[in-house]
Amino acid sequence: MSEVSLTPVGKEQIHRLESALLIGSILRPDVLEELRNPAERLTWVDSLAVAAAALAREKARMTVPQIAEELGRTEATIRNHLQGKTKAGQIVRETYERFLREGVKIELPEAVAETRKEELQKITDSLKEISQTLDQAREKLQNLIENLQK
Repeated sequence: MSEVSLTPVGKEQIHRLESALLIGSILRPDVLEELRNPAERLTWVDSLAVAAAALAREKARMTVPQIAEELGRTEATIRNHLQGKTKAGQIVRETYERFLREGVKIELPEAVAETRKEELQKITDSLKEISQTLDQAREKLQNLIENLQK
């Protein structure tokens, strides 16, 4: 992964930090264990993605209303993630604090065996698809907002 700023400026740096936070959080052994449950997988990934996106934007000095609007979530949801009132918010915050202490390093935990790597690849592929879908939805929403403002 290229250089990741922990105090991002601009969309590209925000997206890099967001991605690093999300991947770093997902690769935690406790989160990997939670992701084994297919019934909760999508909820977990979505919550972690929103928490990572919110924290990256907070570090870029965006306000809660700006973050909520950009992510298409309520201000209450964003505040809950940023204040660590959600499990996903706590996990992402811990990942950020680890990055502060150790630098941004994304490494597979030793506990992940070869068979887990295949599972991880499937999750990563799903995450990429979800991220692309979210990006497309944000873009369409932004276009809609711009058209409505004309």
